[in-house]
Amino acid sequence: MKAAYIQNGSVCVGEMPDPVPAKGQALVRTHSCGMCASDQHFLHSGQNVIDLSRKFGGPYAALDFARPFVPGHEYVGEVLDYGSGSLRTVRPGRRVTSVPIMRSAGSHSVIGFSHDCPGGWGELMLLDETALIEIPDGLDDDMAAMTEPLAVGLEHARRGRPTGDDIPLVVGCGAIGLGVIAGLKLMGIGPIIAADFHESRREMAIHMGADVAVDPRELSPYEAIPDLGGRRANLIYENVGLPGLLPQIIAACAFESRIVMGGYCMEQEQFYVFAAQNKRLTVHFAGGEEGQDMELALRSIAEGKVDIAPWIGERIGLGAVADAVKAMSGPTAPVRSVVDPRKL
Repeated sequence: MKAAYIQNGSVCVGEMPDPVPAKGQALVRTHSCGMCASDQHFLHSGQNVIDLSRKFGGPYAALDFARPFVPGHEYVGEVLDYGSGSLRTVRPGRRVTSVPIMRSAGSHSVIGFSHDCPGGWGELMLLDETALIEIPDGLDDDMAAMTEPLAVGLEHARRGRPTGDDIPLVVGCGAIGLGVIAGLKLMGIGPIIAADFHESRREMAIHMGADVAVDPRELSPYEAIPDLGGRRANLIYENVGLPGLLPQIIAACAFESRIVMGGYCMEQEQFYVFAAQNKRLTVHFAGGEEGQDMELALRSIAEGKVDIAPWIGERIGLGAVADAVKAMSGPTAPVRSVVDPRKL
């Protein structure tokens, strides 16, 4: 199959072996796949991610950075066939997505970060048949490919266990933060405060359902917000992943705040336990999405409850992947570019 793959920190395009499905695995032809910041992160820090997984336990421990692997975990594809003895849960010809985890055939791999389970930057994928979610007829491929990134935000939103008495603050309005805002809005939680340095992302936050969007250089989002009658946030969602942000939040937030760490930080954090104890803070660590989040995300997109269309920027073929990865960070970059690996 044709694919864009990563090897030794570089993006290459070429032929990769066609994956062969085992029992419990579906063979899928990719239609559309979103490009995630974690894909870009692997170009620069992939070996560090692998080493940390080997040291502390993690899903990337089996990855060999010197060997090629095909990224892409935000995908939509068409079921072609199954491995022998499979349940064949979705009939061939139907479009599907899934949580990007392969648990069948005795394996546990992250699709797109595995030598055995190539991701959506390639023409063909293997998916766990027990995790398949059918795409409704009429829903655009690119829109459906936003299911996974939206689902991550929905998981993070519910991880904070928000109630009607909470005033949430979403720090960082990339895809995860925007998904958190959408998730809070779906749950009827508000008012929602968003904070980001970039005007375009603040505008996107308002579009997704935030009530107030703050530039932290002009107004501390942790203090009383004039537009909310002087009320302060008490439920803080961190979606940046930079070292030093957690101690900053601990120092600035209100008494008895709850903090949800959703940003994927690869470096050690240091903070004063004394400060957190005195404020009686609670810190939750959010993880990846679950099946319930994927189903809610897809349903919300299909029914128009979450307008995901503004996330989608350029649609590209395999030959443009390397340049798109370089350009995907920064305030003017789209929330998501999408790859169609059927095109060069």
